[in-house]
Amino acid sequence: MRHLVWHVLRFVKYFAPAPGPGTPENRRHSNAPMSELPHTLKIATVWLLVGLGVFLAFQAFEGQQRRARFQTTGDVVEIQRGPDGHYHWPGTINGHRVEFLIDTGATGTALSAALARQLGLVALGEVQSSTAGGVVTGEVMRADVVLKGGVRVDDLRIVALPALGDHPLLGMDVLGRLRWQQHDGVLTFDLRDRR
Repeated sequence: MRHLVWHVLRFVKYFAPAPGPGTPENRRHSNAPMSELPHTLKIATVWLLVGLGVFLAFQAFEGQQRRARFQTTGDVVEIQRGPDGHYHWPGTINGHRVEFLIDTGATGTALSAALARQLGLVALGEVQSSTAGGVVTGEVMRADVVLKGGVRVDDLRIVALPALGDHPLLGMDVLGRLRWQQHDGVLTFDLRDRR
């Protein structure tokens, strides 16, 4: 971060407005090339760089917070509830990185139809699923699911639903195989005692 601030300050100094007319400094600048950037563009560029710096700092902070919400110690996985009120478990579907939302009210694991297409999953048939929005028709697929911390379920039956959000739902078909408890906004999984 210090390195970024140093570059911004150096940039601001380089593009500082030229001194007023008649000053000795202005006489030195009188031979400056005509292609010098207009003052407004200089200011806009500085603000753009400052905005970029704030954005990158926020992204780094958010990444650090995400890592702090998920911790493994030996065979124990602890997941803190995220700011969105959900528990997130990083993992993969057929080797593609995803972030699962833990849904203890879901019987099975599900993902959006758009994500299923993106991952190249093949539909094996259709199924009716009861969701919070009513009964919907989804497509049954199979995939290998790996969760960070060492949980792996090969050839898992997954349902692709048309109106599901960006994050796949991790249901009781996986969670029911694990010993877990919830206390004070933390889900704790003991992976030594898998069912």
